[in-house]
Amino acid sequence: MKTRLQTLARTAVFTLGLAASGVFAQTAICYNCPTEWADWGTQIKAIKAKTGVTVPPDNKNSGQSLAQLVAEKASPVADVTYLGVTFAYQAMKDGVVQPYKPAHWEDIPDGMKDPAGNWFSIHSGTMGFMVNVDALGGKPVPKSWADLLKPEYKGLVGYLDPASAFVGYVGAVAVNQARGGTLDNFGPAIDYFKQLRKNDPIVPKQTAYARVLSGEIAILLDYDFNAYRAKYKDKANVQFVIPAEGSVVVPYVMSLVNKAPHAADGKKVLDFVLSDEGQTIWANAYLRPVRNIAMPKEIQDRFLPAAEYARARTVDYDKMAAAQKSFSDRYMKEAQ
Repeated sequence: MKTRLQTLARTAVFTLGLAASGVFAQTAICYNCPTEWADWGTQIKAIKAKTGVTVPPDNKNSGQSLAQLVAEKASPVADVTYLGVTFAYQAMKDGVVQPYKPAHWEDIPDGMKDPAGNWFSIHSGTMGFMVNVDALGGKPVPKSWADLLKPEYKGLVGYLDPASAFVGYVGAVAVNQARGGTLDNFGPAIDYFKQLRKNDPIVPKQTAYARVLSGEIAILLDYDFNAYRAKYKDKANVQFVIPAEGSVVVPYVMSLVNKAPHAADGKKVLDFVLSDEGQTIWANAYLRPVRNIAMPKEIQDRFLPAAEYARARTVDYDKMAAAQKSFSDRYMKEAQ
């Protein structure tokens, strides 16, 4: 009996030691949660402070995260993942995510979440014009897609190559929808890029943020959060414009991994990023929260008014992803 009690005592001491060392601490593994993007660094600290869950930083991108989830499908390592919306549809098809409807689910607009809960937006980017006002040389800030075709903006407009860069493709979808096209008919976008070519646009293959700040590109088709970062963090004389004819919204989403090893902790993370505090952290990083929350005025004032954002719509993102290759092929043949 004495030996048995001694064994139990040693086991208890060992267990307490493990707990003290953090082995039993709450942890949720997130794929694609890099500290430098979207201020995940602050978000991770807030999650730890408010929920007790540790989220180790992870520098994968959406494609790498999906590939890893598929490779580990039989024995998952991750609990949650953060993805561009088109990758979320593929994750559903690959069976590597599972439904979960987090706290504040009802506040997420339709079109910004999978109805079953396989993915849901936590914040978004809106396509528009990032304008370096100083680089316009006194010309008016363009307000519409039609404005960019005017001769006065010759040599001033830039857009990422829509055949190779996703943000470029988003711009193509936006102008196509705004000018009467559909995801089955990219004719209006092809015609637009053909006309824009007469204005000698600058078409980089990769990110052109620094080229706008320097004034080399005066008007760039880009997301709102880059324009806000340029204006409020880098103190550039930059304006963001949502074209008068309309634009599109691109959600950034999260999902609970199928057979997540720490599902309960993963759910706490997903609940927190949609909380008022979590949503305010995204807004402070110039990303528009998916929920319509009350924010400090100094943060709210960085964004265009809601009436402006009403011109930016969601699309069928699964269909958008499926149409990308055929659009790219046509763009290269007809409009490049």
